[in-house]
Amino acid sequence: MKLKDSLGALGDPRFAWYFTARTVSTAGSVMVPVALAFAVLDVDQSAGALAQVLGVRTLVMVLFLLVGGVVADRFSRIVVLQVSHVLTCLTQASAAWLIISGHATLTQLTVIEGVNGAVSAFTMPAMMGIVPLVVDRTRLQQANALLSFSRSGLGIIGPAVAGLLVVGVGPGWALAVDALTYVVAILCLTRVRLPSRGEEARSARPSMVRELREGWSEFTAREWLWVIVLVFGVTNAIHAGVVGVLGPLIARQTPAIGEAGWGLILSAEAVGTVLMTLVMLRLRLAHPLRAGMIATSVLAVPMVLLGLAPAVWPLALGFFLAGAAIEVFGVGWSTALHEHVPVAVLSRVSSYDALGSFVAIPVGTFLYGWLATLVDTEALLLVSALLFVAVSLSALLSGSVRHLGRSAEEPVDSRPGDVPPGEGTARVDDGGHAGVDSGVDAGVDARA
Repeated sequence: MKLKDSLGALGDPRFAWYFTARTVSTAGSVMVPVALAFAVLDVDQSAGALAQVLGVRTLVMVLFLLVGGVVADRFSRIVVLQVSHVLTCLTQASAAWLIISGHATLTQLTVIEGVNGAVSAFTMPAMMGIVPLVVDRTRLQQANALLSFSRSGLGIIGPAVAGLLVVGVGPGWALAVDALTYVVAILCLTRVRLPSRGEEARSARPSMVRELREGWSEFTAREWLWVIVLVFGVTNAIHAGVVGVLGPLIARQTPAIGEAGWGLILSAEAVGTVLMTLVMLRLRLAHPLRAGMIATSVLAVPMVLLGLAPAVWPLALGFFLAGAAIEVFGVGWSTALHEHVPVAVLSRVSSYDALGSFVAIPVGTFLYGWLATLVDTEALLLVSALLFVAVSLSALLSGSVRHLGRSAEEPVDSRPGDVPPGEGTARVDDGGHAGVDSGVDAGVDARA
């Protein structure tokens, strides 16, 4: 595939503006994990404090995810995204002011991140449902890879810059930049026009409970989908505890790493993702979930290194490999959802996906914050790595995961909704799944 073909999705103005909005907002967001972690540790130097802030954010997000999925399917996904961006801008600006002024407390940061978590519950389902509406179906993998390339490319410099800002002027300034980028993203989103839902879709809608039941039916009808979600319910808990809690704690306690070193390590992860994105722009995954789950097991490598070799360069190598692995799964998963789930229910299905995948993250965050005070850190990391590999590869026991292929056709729509212009609703064969034929990073763009 030529480079021009790989970038073809940007030829559609709708996707180009959406891509720009996502890129701008990501430019600030990539600095937040480093800045927030060390802002919390400045207030209270304990794993429990960091676990509290991160855990509450994820817990609140999980509580609102199903509502967020229904809202994104009921209303304009662009409007939902814009409102979410306004709220995120306000909360991040508030956190930045408190931190810069020296008035931040653990309670304040916990509440602010809790609000951010609630907003994210509406943002993620809306984003998942937009991509199939702003790009031709034949370019879905390229579009997802371009979005990932943007996020990962910025991720190379974002954590490193955040680490330098933390050391130089303090973590609050990174959060201030993040707030500003959302203003620009909101303006870009005003240029994105989605297809009309049609008269039937604009008529009286069923109750929210009924729509949730429809989304659940679509979700459970696809074995490959709920199997992956169950697996990530466990692996995300492990990953959040190791990288989100133990990582910054070990970095601060290890003079050879420190805040700046931890930022460089996370940047190395982004380098791996970017390089793999270049591959994904040209390589068509015949079985995206099979490749994705094998790649996911590689995320155990930095966990082992964090326990055995807590130094910048070994960890940077491990996170580089993990970044490449994240990209393989992230693009494969998003493409599978976009190709095999009807777009009218995609936001609700992705909200169930996110709910199942993320529900254990606050548990893992709190658990690792507690275990860090009781268990030898090296042993905890090695056991975590072994469990991570075992659970990740267990998904391949499902034939529907191993054999899910690709489809250029539109999946059957269970009811009226947003339909990409010029696309039909032909039934596709996804390998024999029950119910409606089927197929999030992060949202997720990227789950892990």
